[in-house]
Amino acid sequence: MKIKTASWNINSVRLRIDQVTQFLTEQQPDILGLQEIKCVEEQFPYQAFRDIGYEHIEVKGQKGYHGAATVSKLPLERLPTEFCPLGHARHVSTRVQAGGTDFEFHNFYIPAGGDVADPVINDKFAHKLDFLENMRTYFSGRAAVGDDRLVLVGDFNIAPHEHDVWGHKQLLKVVSHTPLEVGILETLRQTHDFTDTSRLFASETEKLYSWWSYRARDVMKSNRGRRLDHIWVSPALRPCVEAVGKAGHEIHVPCRTWHAKPSDHVPMTQILDLSAG
Repeated sequence: MKIKTASWNINSVRLRIDQVTQFLTEQQPDILGLQEIKCVEEQFPYQAFRDIGYEHIEVKGQKGYHGAATVSKLPLERLPTEFCPLGHARHVSTRVQAGGTDFEFHNFYIPAGGDVADPVINDKFAHKLDFLENMRTYFSGRAAVGDDRLVLVGDFNIAPHEHDVWGHKQLLKVVSHTPLEVGILETLRQTHDFTDTSRLFASETEKLYSWWSYRARDVMKSNRGRRLDHIWVSPALRPCVEAVGKAGHEIHVPCRTWHAKPSDHVPMTQILDLSAG
């Protein structure tokens, strides 16, 4: 059984609902994690998703800010997890019922962290580090009791590799690519030996971006991007990624410019062959 997972920081789901439904109709993922939906639960456009076959929806909303939602063709069971120390709507955790081969789908919007990479003088950066520590603690605990079938997706707001940013040296002191953040994210990844699916089949020198600033005049010409978005899998699901190969992962770069008012992020997809796990 093959499952297509997806993740997208949509930067207002109501403003860009036509873009989301177009993507879902064209790409047909089985499950999509949306971040930065910017609405409360009762404002979420449930019917637009149900009209195209996404009957199962779990939302954690917040008025005007943040928010995450998972929409799925497959049944979902909401899991009682909490990661944000300030109580922001920044994650939705679910168990996906995939025909006897269930897996967990953890959808995250990790705090951006402000402009100064110093938790002493920047509360936003301290919040980001606290959020990441809560994730590390939780997934360390999960690893300690045995391997699980876990998929982590979302806007992690960290571009970890040299070629996940347009200019490695220029951005070493810029929040999202500082050595401190990169090191903490790598520690988190190692807690459960997660596989970063974007980098599994990509060469070390291949540039991978999923976000481009709104400030750029000609986004694709300058191509000053960063890979802030991620899909990770636990060891039990790594064979499910390997079985599909490089073609199973895609960062949908054209979505950055295909509408007059796009999100500054693009979606990414990862196919899992659950029969291989």
